[in-house]
Amino acid sequence: MGPEGKKLMNIIVLGVGFMFIFTAFQTCGNIEQTVIKSFNSTTFHASGYTSMAIIYGVFSASNLLAPSVVAVAGTHLSMFFSGLLYSAYIAVFVYPYTWSFYAASALVGVGAAVLWTAQGSVLALNSDRRTIGRNSGVFWALLQCSLLFGNTFIFLAWRGHERISDKDRQTVFISLTVISLAGCFLFFLIRTPDAEVSGRAEVAPGERPDAPLLPSDSGDGASGPSSSHLCSQAADAFVQACKMFVTKEMSLLSLSIAYTGVELTFYSGVYGTCIGATSGLGPDAKSLIGLSGICVGLGEIVGGAAFGMLNKCSGRLGRNPVVLLGLLAHYLAFYLIFINIADDAPLAPDEGTQLAAFIRPSVGVALLCSFLLGLGDSCFNTQLLSIIGSIFRDNSAPAFAVFKFIQSVLAALAFFYSNFLPLRWQLLIMVALGFAGSLSFMAAERRAQAGGREGGARYDGI
Repeated sequence: MGPEGKKLMNIIVLGVGFMFIFTAFQTCGNIEQTVIKSFNSTTFHASGYTSMAIIYGVFSASNLLAPSVVAVAGTHLSMFFSGLLYSAYIAVFVYPYTWSFYAASALVGVGAAVLWTAQGSVLALNSDRRTIGRNSGVFWALLQCSLLFGNTFIFLAWRGHERISDKDRQTVFISLTVISLAGCFLFFLIRTPDAEVSGRAEVAPGERPDAPLLPSDSGDGASGPSSSHLCSQAADAFVQACKMFVTKEMSLLSLSIAYTGVELTFYSGVYGTCIGATSGLGPDAKSLIGLSGICVGLGEIVGGAAFGMLNKCSGRLGRNPVVLLGLLAHYLAFYLIFINIADDAPLAPDEGTQLAAFIRPSVGVALLCSFLLGLGDSCFNTQLLSIIGSIFRDNSAPAFAVFKFIQSVLAALAFFYSNFLPLRWQLLIMVALGFAGSLSFMAAERRAQAGGREGGARYDGI
């Protein structure tokens, strides 16, 4: 297998590892508020929305330090131990206590920052300007397969259940914990690309031949540089992450990144809860949460796979058409959700909604909206991964840390207001932010294309 094939294989292994971990975690996030409302316990008084707000709040605070951790530990160990924290969070639901639930929420926030920063570094290291779009699409499609498997299990296991028993809950979460642990070990199958093994970075036309690699790019942080040198590199990674906030490229992308954080909250936690609380969808409303997650995953996979295969075409046309497609898909989904789901659905008790929707709730419309939410999310995220990986390739870990910082701050805020905002206000926030984010992305894409024509499309450092 040639160097290019090995790099693609690394991307595939990376995607499969994330698929296993997020089969467990995204399924957990999709059902946890519904599960919590079904508890019969005097020792557990918590909210799934609050838990996710803690996760994303700690995630955002940890993102600026994550490049330093990746610099010292290396990408393999960083992803492995971060994945273990995800597994611990899922395992808490087997025998839940309020204190352990919220403590695990904070820990998984730290792990998420390190995991995604290391992922961005691996993606950039195994890509160049020609392959970054394809690799982003391949990774995203594999990652979003996670929405299929766990949610299929939920759909089959909970079909006909109007209330989730302790046995139902324990069976599901033990299975999800084992799946998550399997994903952690897959990261050790990722190999350092040949160019970095030999000590020579691959140089594309127009790139600086002396562009420094991050310490994490060496693959194994346990050998080579002294501890004082690693500390210096860690401090430098933190400084670069802070300074990257004020770059024109990241400033332009910040609104579109913020939008992905808000809509992530909606499709991964709020919308499934709304479906499970909509009594007009019939006695199988709880199991439809799993089917909704499957449809979200199908939308994500279709988008990721299509944009990966159409990489050459998108290279000629730019990324703007894909982002516009994502915005239109989301706007259609928001309108249909508004008329199909009652306004109090995000806040309804376990017995279901008390208000009526504008139309008789339809399972087909609800699942179509799930697919459109996934498709639109894929449009935005694949293009953001592509443009950030292209512009900031020589400083990939700090760039992806800033990306995740902005995204997670908005996700934490959105999960917080989901505790009290009715559906219509949540949809209105996404409509306004989606429009502003699309405009800012187009401006960033225009700047990147202009830089490419002038031979300076890459961001080479601060």
